[in-house]
Amino acid sequence: MTKAIVSKDTVDIVAARVRQFQEQGQLNLPADYSPENAMKSAWLALQNTQTRDKKPVLSACTQASIANSLLDMVVQGLNPAKKQCYFIAYGNQLVCQRSYFGTMAVAKMVRPDIAEIISEIVYAGDAFKYKIIRGRKEISNHEQALENIDGRKIKAAYCLIVGHGDKVIKTEIMSLEEIKQSWRQSQMNPVDDKGNIKAGSTHAKFTADMAKKTVINRACKPIINSSSDSHLFQQAAARSDEIRVEQEVAQEIAENANAMTIDIESGPREVDMETGEVLNAEPVEEQEPEQEPQAQVEPEMLAKTSMSIGGPPF
Repeated sequence: MTKAIVSKDTVDIVAARVRQFQEQGQLNLPADYSPENAMKSAWLALQNTQTRDKKPVLSACTQASIANSLLDMVVQGLNPAKKQCYFIAYGNQLVCQRSYFGTMAVAKMVRPDIAEIISEIVYAGDAFKYKIIRGRKEISNHEQALENIDGRKIKAAYCLIVGHGDKVIKTEIMSLEEIKQSWRQSQMNPVDDKGNIKAGSTHAKFTADMAKKTVINRACKPIINSSSDSHLFQQAAARSDEIRVEQEVAQEIAENANAMTIDIESGPREVDMETGEVLNAEPVEEQEPEQEPQAQVEPEMLAKTSMSIGGPPF
């Protein structure tokens, strides 16, 4: 199957499915969100997206997983053109992975009363105090001098989710050790056995930025997970993590069994699974989709394409 045929079949099928969900009242998207524009941007990005071993995802991944990744993107109101999500291959399964920009966008979609999401760094020498009231943290003071700002002197990071009227909805505070522990769970593991951030890593070069992204994700996660708006939304939000875990487990079993090496394509090496960001992604150049050939798509081919989200197969 050519890329052009995959484009026509898969994108058209997802677009039709989205319209069906909207007509049935199963999907409510933000007023300023265009599923059509998001899918066009996604298709342009997918033409330049490769697996870990440099195979085009459009030929290496199943058509059903490509369709599901596009639907997951739309259901969460994400757009790759705004760096809100990335497409990553795990084996022959393509997933839509949220970036921290996407996580903030989804949190605001889940809770319309969120006005802004702010993150800051606490450095050694800062005057920083917070109190805990009925189990909820509340920052009472943070004063910082310019001379304190040094990536080598980071002590903590915090995130404030603020509602309209400057009411703080949620406060999340993470010490540097907590942040490092979170980074250890990422695909890159930028922290060595002694607890030092590995020299040359993205986390070493941009420690403050990466710490902010981590605490933002920690703060937004419970808001997103607590959403009861739609079972469809919850499945879309959880799919990428489920597929990633399945592939990692399969790889671990294969290695522990001393079996023949199985190459689990876990996506680009520089994907931070905590923030969802592709750190070494080359910029995607806008290009026109390939001209579609006149060949007709076999009906049986469409019948095999199915989505496991919110309804029967296509």
